[in-house]
Amino acid sequence: MQRSALVLATLLVACAAGSADAQAVNATLSPAAVAIACAPPPSLDAAPAEALRIVGSQDGVPRSLFGDRDLLVLSGGTSAGLQIGQQFFIRRTMTFGASKISRGAKTLGWVRIVAVNDSTAIGSVDHVCGAILTGDYLEPFVAVEVPADAGRDEAPGQPDFTTLGHIMTGNEDRYMVGAGDFALIDWGENQGLMPGSRFAIFRDVGVAGLPLASIGEGVVISTSSAMALTRVIRANDAVYTGDYIALRR
Repeated sequence: MQRSALVLATLLVACAAGSADAQAVNATLSPAAVAIACAPPPSLDAAPAEALRIVGSQDGVPRSLFGDRDLLVLSGGTSAGLQIGQQFFIRRTMTFGASKISRGAKTLGWVRIVAVNDSTAIGSVDHVCGAILTGDYLEPFVAVEVPADAGRDEAPGQPDFTTLGHIMTGNEDRYMVGAGDFALIDWGENQGLMPGSRFAIFRDVGVAGLPLASIGEGVVISTSSAMALTRVIRANDAVYTGDYIALRR
């Protein structure tokens, strides 16, 4: 009976309000904000052990791949603190090698809670960034802020070569990115970075006697203590994992 009641509540709530609410929220996000929300978070941490996960969908046929406006069954309910209207990022841990070392997370989209009981909840997919699968986990949705002039090609100040950071990985765990793409770097708040900070990108060409080669420019979008999400603003060559960054001061 409990499952039947939840299904009925889901259909009533989702049909009456879910679609309109999702459209209203997404309409307030600029294209730049949507792109940032779909980018990876600035952290290499794996999913918390207690993270809520997608366990299936409200569908007559069992599926493991989900998309826009699908109704997802989640692994927790009011006992886990869920309430109707809450919004969550949908993410998946990226791993490397047989030891499954975490390389951070990719963002697959975000979901809104439309029905809940003590142990289970139903979420409606508000936006899709990538293929959503059974087992993907949830993190609280945080309002996206676009740094002022983040899309402008600027290079204020001089590169500080006293200490250099590195490009770590691109969106979707790519080792190569270009102008307009997002990338994680191994610098964060501990190194004085903040949203809007500018940096130059360089490469060691591996030839004795030659200086670092200028590759492009980037801007910091969001930060954690030891990492930052950045966007490559300009590039005269592909930007690779391991390329150097020098903060402009």
